[in-house]
Amino acid sequence: MFELIQKGGLLMWPLLLASVLSITFFVERLIFFRREDLKTPHFLSGIINLIRRRQYAEALDRCDEAHGPVAQVVYAAIKHNHLQKPELKEFVQEVAQLQVPRLEQNLPILATIGYLSPLLGLLGTVTGMIHAFMQMQVRMGTATAGDLAGGIWESLITTAAGLVVAIPTYAAYNYFVARMNQIVRDMERAGIEVVQAITEKSSIIDFQESFTTKNENGGSVPQTQNKG
Repeated sequence: MFELIQKGGLLMWPLLLASVLSITFFVERLIFFRREDLKTPHFLSGIINLIRRRQYAEALDRCDEAHGPVAQVVYAAIKHNHLQKPELKEFVQEVAQLQVPRLEQNLPILATIGYLSPLLGLLGTVTGMIHAFMQMQVRMGTATAGDLAGGIWESLITTAAGLVVAIPTYAAYNYFVARMNQIVRDMERAGIEVVQAITEKSSIIDFQESFTTKNENGGSVPQTQNKG
């Protein structure tokens, strides 16, 4: 490995650094997304059932036991269930937006490494060919294959190294972007369903309380008529 780095020239060191950074941030993001992973359909099903039974404390405990942005959005919605639907919807959207930077963290670095590594390899190719032609000039056009080998080695090694770093890095970047987009969609779904469940329950409660108050004050009570 050290011999290849020497033959590849100075540009091999930036590529080596890029590979180390790529591996580091890949492992960090992989651990992050695995930790934040949540079975959203199953989680929402249990939460909504608790909300419909007005068991908000149990629902909050369920959110505390879970991990990830989806659980944070649901927790915020339940915690502020006293708000009206427009205010609650806006609040949940703000909470979801605050979760996005955590999902995007370090992804721009992976994208930059994926974009720049082939360019560094191409630059190494150019500098290697320049070195080879300089040898030909020094030898007055009588340079042997051995004289040109150094420049050719440099051009080929840096090109290969740039691609070796760029291809898996760019693949990892696209994978994490797909995971991030899925979590964002899950947050949107969770926010919509939880807000709907909370506001629907509140509307039923308000109607029942109004109907009960009217009856206690001597209002008319609708009665069903049997036909036939």
